[in-house]
Amino acid sequence: MPVIKPVSDLRNYTVVLQDIAAGNPVFLTKNGRGKYVMLAMEDYEKTEASIKLMSELVKGRKAGEEQGWETIEDIEAALGIV
Repeated sequence: MPVIKPVSDLRNYTVVLQDIAAGNPVFLTKNGRGKYVMLAMEDYEKTEASIKLMSELVKGRKAGEEQGWETIEDIEAALGIV
């Protein structure tokens, strides 16, 4: 279940920080609407790594579509696997 708190709870930020754990972000609201998310550094780093990986996969797919795909045989030959 998500932890949702008003941003005014940050006045006593130690209580808010206690609710943050890996895989369990705290959502902060302002004027009753979602505004911020506080999450563990581990989760932030995983999210950043996932975004970077997805960006590289998109670049690879675009290159394959524009320049043509390599066959597995061509790749094995280039790597000297065959």
